[in-house]
Amino acid sequence: MQQLRHAPDGCPALVLNADFRPLSYFPLSLWSWQDTLKAVFLDRVDVIAEYETEVKSPSFAMRLPSVVSLKTYVNHSRKPAFTRFNVFLRDGFACQYCGTKDKDNLTFDHFIPRSKGGKTTWQNIVTACSPCNLRKGNKMPHVVGMHPFQPPHQPNMFELNEKGRAFPPNYLHHSWHDYLYWDAELEA
Repeated sequence: MQQLRHAPDGCPALVLNADFRPLSYFPLSLWSWQDTLKAVFLDRVDVIAEYETEVKSPSFAMRLPSVVSLKTYVNHSRKPAFTRFNVFLRDGFACQYCGTKDKDNLTFDHFIPRSKGGKTTWQNIVTACSPCNLRKGNKMPHVVGMHPFQPPHQPNMFELNEKGRAFPPNYLHHSWHDYLYWDAELEA
């Protein structure tokens, strides 16, 4: 397929669940134009809004979707994956000991050190900056007087999505605004 107006690679589609909420806020649920067209042709999504950009073949032309909604609802009650990114997201990309938000300096800390029997689980890992992590070392929190602002816990998908809303992406197409912040409080 060839382009008519703009490069299709600059035309990702915002993917909404069947209830018209984004599948995720951070990272924002976006599909490439190729994946979006595949889903359209397989009848897995409804096209809600379109770009001006059109792709065409010798026998077919179509404007690229900018917003699509799934035809089948994806349940968000599943447990989120235990990943470094999701731990950072749960903790708001902030050190849980000093509050710094230096993203380049963040790591994770075993609240109860592994040398003391601590496991690598949601309930024992917190986001920490390098200086705090080094200061705590393999000591118990009460020994060094370092306690996290919020206790480590396993979040659900709803909690991670709510946290993710605080970190909008660098690029937002105007057709996405009504679907990203539709439940935000309106100004009087």
